[in-house]
Amino acid sequence: MENLKLNVALLRRKVPNLTTAAKSVGLRPATVSNLCTGKIPVGRSEVRTLVALADLAECSLDELIIRAEKVDMIETGIKTLDVFAPLAAGGTVGLIARPGMGQLVVLAEIFNRLKQKGFTIVLLQPEGNPQELYDLLEEVDIAVNSIKDAYDKMSELGSGVDIAFAADRSHVISGDILKLQEQLQENGLDRITTFLVDLKGEAVDEDLPFGPLETLWHFDADLSARQKYPAVNPLYSTSSVLEGAHLDQNHLSIQQRAQKLLRRYRELRSLVSARGVEKLPAAEMQTYKRGERLEAYLTQPFYVAEPFTLKKGVTVSVQDSLQDIRKILDGAVDSEEVEKLDYIGTLG
Repeated sequence: MENLKLNVALLRRKVPNLTTAAKSVGLRPATVSNLCTGKIPVGRSEVRTLVALADLAECSLDELIIRAEKVDMIETGIKTLDVFAPLAAGGTVGLIARPGMGQLVVLAEIFNRLKQKGFTIVLLQPEGNPQELYDLLEEVDIAVNSIKDAYDKMSELGSGVDIAFAADRSHVISGDILKLQEQLQENGLDRITTFLVDLKGEAVDEDLPFGPLETLWHFDADLSARQKYPAVNPLYSTSSVLEGAHLDQNHLSIQQRAQKLLRRYRELRSLVSARGVEKLPAAEMQTYKRGERLEAYLTQPFYVAEPFTLKKGVTVSVQDSLQDIRKILDGAVDSEEVEKLDYIGTLG
């Protein structure tokens, strides 16, 4: 059962408005989303959930549940993303954030890093060409104004080119992105990794704002307010790459241990905010302090932000990230000041 997954492409095609459809048959959209990204393994889902999804897609269970082929991870060198919600090559990633949480900075940084790997960056501009996209455009190779232009330009690039394609949620709601993806796949253009953003910040209030996804990056208001960037929530962000068949057990083990620590740390932070750190039980102090250090370590200087932060951007391999996180979890850096872990690369 570990090698099974939902046929996300089929769901995307057959049930465009999955949120409404799921609710209409008594399914929680969040459950469907977690099944699509692999956060909930198919083997642990309820049979009635799978049957209901098959009915919605008007397909058989054999068509809905497929054997999971290896999903290649695009290593970004960004600690939080690579460890907790890896970028799935050729998949669709949704960025969920309100304005001001840094989603466009993260997207610009991803584009900057992907260009170094030979990707061509294509942006479908939303209507009105919003001013906030100005800095992002510096990292874009091809900017287009219509779905037709996007299809034509990507077709011209050909099937042998890795493409990072970005569009706003407005094009998802209209159904244009789905039609574009179908056209591209029919013509053998399958090396396209799609990024969907929400410039209006409405996606935060929706259950499945982009439909089925391979990767979800959920931004966090608290991290952003405390200037802990990238403000991507390691507890709510996820990816189909995290399925057991796709990652080695060492990665999964460290990722799960880190999430357990961060989950408890966030609960303790609420207590500290209300009553002060001195009121924490002695048994919880170690958990709180290690959570602080891990949260600080997951911040990272970006190349695109160098002119503003005056900090040199850094790339950290996923293996180095995992090794460092293990050290924090095991208490090897308990004597380090938390501030010394903010905006570093590796522990060194």
